[in-house]
Amino acid sequence: MTSVAGVEITGPMQDGYEEILTDEAVRFLAGLHRAFDARRRELLEARQRRYDALVAGGRLDFIADTRNVREAQWQVAPPAPGLVDRRVEITGPTDRKMTINALNSGAKVWLADFEDANTPLWHNMVQGQLNLRSALSRQIDFTLDDGKSYTLADDIATIVVRPRGWHLPEKHVLVDGEQMSGSLFDFGLYFWHCAQPQLDAGRGPYFYLPKMESHLEARLWNDVFVHAQRERGLPVGTIRATVLIETFPAAFEMEEILYELRDHSAGLNAGRWDYIFSVIKKFRTRGRDFLLPDRNQVTMTVPFMRAYTELLVRTCHKRGAHAIGGMAAFIPSRKDSQVNETALAKVREDKTREAAAGFDGSWVAHPDLVPVCQEVFDGVLGDRPNQLDRKRDDVAVTAAQLLDVKSTPGTVTEAGLRNNVSVGIQYLSSWLKGSGAVAIFNLMEDAATAEISRSQVWQWLHNEIELDSGETVTRELVEKMADEEIARLPGDADDYADARATFIDVAVADEFAEFLTLPAYARMP
Repeated sequence: MTSVAGVEITGPMQDGYEEILTDEAVRFLAGLHRAFDARRRELLEARQRRYDALVAGGRLDFIADTRNVREAQWQVAPPAPGLVDRRVEITGPTDRKMTINALNSGAKVWLADFEDANTPLWHNMVQGQLNLRSALSRQIDFTLDDGKSYTLADDIATIVVRPRGWHLPEKHVLVDGEQMSGSLFDFGLYFWHCAQPQLDAGRGPYFYLPKMESHLEARLWNDVFVHAQRERGLPVGTIRATVLIETFPAAFEMEEILYELRDHSAGLNAGRWDYIFSVIKKFRTRGRDFLLPDRNQVTMTVPFMRAYTELLVRTCHKRGAHAIGGMAAFIPSRKDSQVNETALAKVREDKTREAAAGFDGSWVAHPDLVPVCQEVFDGVLGDRPNQLDRKRDDVAVTAAQLLDVKSTPGTVTEAGLRNNVSVGIQYLSSWLKGSGAVAIFNLMEDAATAEISRSQVWQWLHNEIELDSGETVTRELVEKMADEEIARLPGDADDYADARATFIDVAVADEFAEFLTLPAYARMP
């Protein structure tokens, strides 16, 4: 499979894979693993120690030892070509059709996703890299069975690649007998093959970095970037990265994260769904002070979420970095105009709030939402590419405000529990088959929203929450609802057996699984 010493590739090879998994690229990957994987593992262990301290009664706070960073005068690198105006960004997996549709969508940026909107099926990981390389050489097309064809337009979005988080391995690549980091695999292949073509096109190798929990994890990414640029003979700062602030601990280290990546920084993003999941995960054993109501009641205007987004905008603009807003996940219906009218009004309201708060752009999950987001941000920005000059000096967020989950209004309902169970099972059913972006109940669900679904079930069960129906959440009730919701789905129960088993494992077990994608990945070939 490869002549690179110490490297074994166990994934099946298909036509074209040899163009991506060249000996030179694999040797580069092996170098990344040997230089950085030990630190990656140490940082994952540090996450566990930090959680153990929270269980023992500790609290999250701004770090005293890095006060000098927060008080010093410094700025991140100026916006790179193709990342100056980011008023609309579309997200999606790297399959062939999505690659073309996203690049043609009219959005300024496409988040080409190897993470939450994808699944780590070997074919997805390697074929996605091929698709990105083909898009950059403008040699990509797609034809449906009915003959409808898709090709790239003249003007396309800037590609920003999201690799997998530090926690996920690439089990099909072994370096010196160890599974490689999924993060380094995704980053390394794209950088090796596409950095120079991007530069030749007047842009550059750009990335979104997910699920970090500390500035030390950002420091690791920065060191990876420096190493990679030197290996390819590129100036330091050629790479640019936007960090998703989507874990509770990271919210207390925004400035430090920007500082660690300052030569490579392209800003921060408010990853709302994973952030809510992280709140539940980190304080799941702390009783009802951190109990959240039904997922659809946890809006961006509740106190702890508003504090998080206000702090993000202020932090970014203080340091000259872009602040990018959260996801509009609505999927327009082709049949129900009333559903569309109601949902689009909510999308418009959400984007209006973000633009007014100072965000420089925002995310959408579907091409039909690009015009809505564009119109809202056009109304605030006009001809300006961003609003980095709006410093938000009026904002002063405290640790107590970030931690004020208890003030979230709302209730835990039977409908909310059923929705979590149904979404979790439906999503996992698709995920295990290789699809990580799934339209369910007119919303684009990805791994982050599935994580909220299963973690809320776990939290409600282990806190013996009483629903609005009067029933208490128990394992028996969850299992009963799982069977009832599966009975409403197309096909028969056997079609959902693996998804049901995986969901029950992560939703009602005594021990909380750190990420549902880890046991799910173990079930995947």
